[in-house]
Amino acid sequence: MTESARSDWLPPAFLADGDRPVFAEPWEAQLFALVVELHQQGCFSWTEWAARLSVEIEKRRQNQEADWGDTYYELWLKTIKQLLIEKSVTSKSEIEGRVDEWRRAYLNTPHGMPISLAAAYSPLNHSLSTEDL
Repeated sequence: MTESARSDWLPPAFLADGDRPVFAEPWEAQLFALVVELHQQGCFSWTEWAARLSVEIEKRRQNQEADWGDTYYELWLKTIKQLLIEKSVTSKSEIEGRVDEWRRAYLNTPHGMPISLAAAYSPLNHSLSTEDL
């Protein structure tokens, strides 16, 4: 995918250098917005968030794990999960359950169609027969 095609989903304010997006994927922008909203709702201070994220970044550096520029928001995701579990906003089993629901929804959604969480509870709705598999 070209850089300009990747930025089609972003408003101009989210473009960094010319046509290069600040976020590589939509989920990164959504995660960023979620973290900001949770902070604004008082779930944690920005200082606390920054300190926790810094710990995860340092762990990755100390483990000498390769970073090709695509791991930064994975660290955001790991950090927010840990923080919300520790603050009893959610539990590990609730997170795992929701991940499983989205996985089932993805598997139950025909290629090219938007994924809806409701699809997690629908039988497979693909036009393929078992003979096609």
